[in-house]
Amino acid sequence: MIKQIRTDQLKPGMYISDLNCGWLDHPFLTNAFHVRDMATVDKIIKLGIRELYIDTVKGADLWEGRDQSEVNAELERRLQEIAQKKSDRPIQVELKDEAARARRLQGEAHKIVRNMLDDIRLGQQIEVERVEPLVDGMVESIFRNQDALLPLARLKNHDDYTFQHSVGVCALLVAFGRSMKLDKAVIRQLALGGLLHDVGKARIPERILNKPAKLNEDEFTHMKRHVDEGVLLLQESGGVSEIALQVVGQHHERFDGSGYPGALGGAGISLYGQMASIVDVYDAITSARVYHKGMPPTQALKKLLEWSSHHFDPQLVQAFVRSLGIYPSGSLVMLDSKRLGVVLEQNEGNLLEPVVRVFYHTGQKHYIPPEIIDLSKFQQDRIASFESYEKWNIDPYQWLPG
Repeated sequence: MIKQIRTDQLKPGMYISDLNCGWLDHPFLTNAFHVRDMATVDKIIKLGIRELYIDTVKGADLWEGRDQSEVNAELERRLQEIAQKKSDRPIQVELKDEAARARRLQGEAHKIVRNMLDDIRLGQQIEVERVEPLVDGMVESIFRNQDALLPLARLKNHDDYTFQHSVGVCALLVAFGRSMKLDKAVIRQLALGGLLHDVGKARIPERILNKPAKLNEDEFTHMKRHVDEGVLLLQESGGVSEIALQVVGQHHERFDGSGYPGALGGAGISLYGQMASIVDVYDAITSARVYHKGMPPTQALKKLLEWSSHHFDPQLVQAFVRSLGIYPSGSLVMLDSKRLGVVLEQNEGNLLEPVVRVFYHTGQKHYIPPEIIDLSKFQQDRIASFESYEKWNIDPYQWLPG
């Protein structure tokens, strides 16, 4: 049986099946392992992990704790509650009219951020004015129709993760800020901070940054320096707003004070730093790496809800979920009819019933003529589960608009 327990209940002899934190938030080689001694327990507690999961078949049991199925049921209930609250995201242009423009913008963004990081490694200062037009373009695209750019910003490959992650965080922060009705000028600075939030990694040795395996404890400690390095780089370049600096300097802080580099907590973290921490974790845990399998978006949203008990402001997490939808655009889903489809657009009146493009029948195991279905109007079918593109060997680019 898999149980959720508090970390202060963890004892040697137990088998951890899931550390229950973002894969970048711990130095252990894996998320699952036997607890051999109290030193390991102490290390886990010091990381700020409050709850984790144990496998009572592989290790010692505890009479307390909740069954994993109970936890999942509770998180599903909370998602359903969020879905009932209408999300206001006015669409200025149709998805088909924004899709091609969004693809060009994504390609441009990847090149600009890659070149910027290369320049920093060569000792050059950041020229903020070079990335501001890109930020403006991403803001305007998402304001026109966020369902065009956000799915593309989620797609990454292993080798280019660092700069693609920066583009993803930028796009997500724009959507998040828009859903919270922040001023557009503020959103631009929030987006700039998102695009630059990991620039400090350009000063981390490449043997650590691009290591094709989990970082050891010393490497993990070294990697954490990228936050201070990023703030220093931006301060040296000049012309960067306080909002953008807060995003860069606080995106690894946690609401309970367990984050870094300042161990800030609660109101000690700015609104923009708190928003960035939520977005940064979401984009990281939904991204696949050589040693880490990305979570489907809906599962990642449940994790954010679970972690909002300690690490994030619960109201902000709920607002972030509403900004994306329960089944974010670009997600692969299975319908009750056994058909696979990609989520194209959200229905603001009901986040559980998006517009999907179906193209594969899992029961008959073959592709079918693509069909766009608005689930809010087509009552004969419903989403049964979220799925993985990798599991079905499907190229998401082929089925997204544009």
